Amino acid sequence: MHALACRTLGIRHLRTRPYRPRTNGKAERFIRTMLGGWAYGAIYQTSTQRQHALPAWLDYYNQRRPHGSLSRQAPHERLHSLRNNLVGSYT
Repeated sequence: MHALACRTLGIRHLRTRPYRPRTNGKAERFIRTMLGGWAYGAIYQTSTQRQHALPAWLDYYNQRRPHGSLSRQAPHERLHSLRNNLVGSYT
């Protein structure tokens, strides 16, 4: 079922390398943040309400939430600034 969903969405399932706490820690931290901020961060009457709340939470997480290790930039802002720096380096 998971492989079919990935093919349908045109995405590739990547696994973290075994015995790499740095990589696994990032994945585990994201899951903990997601559980606290979205899944259990609010009271939902139904699973459908929880499901409908996910896109807004992901938007906040990626586009507006200041991140401590990114000089208080949101991940999207940081990605955008890196892209601009790379483009400027090769023109």
